[in-house]
Amino acid sequence: MIRVNARIELDEREIQEDFVRASGPGGQNVNKVSSAVQLRFDVARSPSLPDPVRARLIALAGSRLTHDGVLILSAERYRSQRRNRDDARQRLLALIREACEVETPRRPTRPTLASKKRRLDSKQRRGETKKLRGLKPGTDNN
Repeated sequence: MIRVNARIELDEREIQEDFVRASGPGGQNVNKVSSAVQLRFDVARSPSLPDPVRARLIALAGSRLTHDGVLILSAERYRSQRRNRDDARQRLLALIREACEVETPRRPTRPTLASKKRRLDSKQRRGETKKLRGLKPGTDNN
């Protein structure tokens, strides 16, 4: 069992890992060893995820989610298969933890009377400054 948080644990059998050849660093090793990992997790049919978390995870996954509801994460950052595997699992857990957080809705607020007065006063001062620019020096402004 993989512990996500206090309420959610994933069964190891829910995660499928395929090893493929990676591009990038590794020299000749890259052509011989399948060090990249493609991790697959069936979000739509996972019994471990509560429905609200599942819905947020589907929204967060975006293009990494197939039409069948399978999340695919590719990891080929490192040269070793083990580190790529750990990286893919950590990214999956981070994504699920992010889906667990409920976003608090924004409550619209109105400006206070004092802030409205300050704004209008500053506008009036700015207008007076601009009006004085149009006057010629030495003339009466009446």
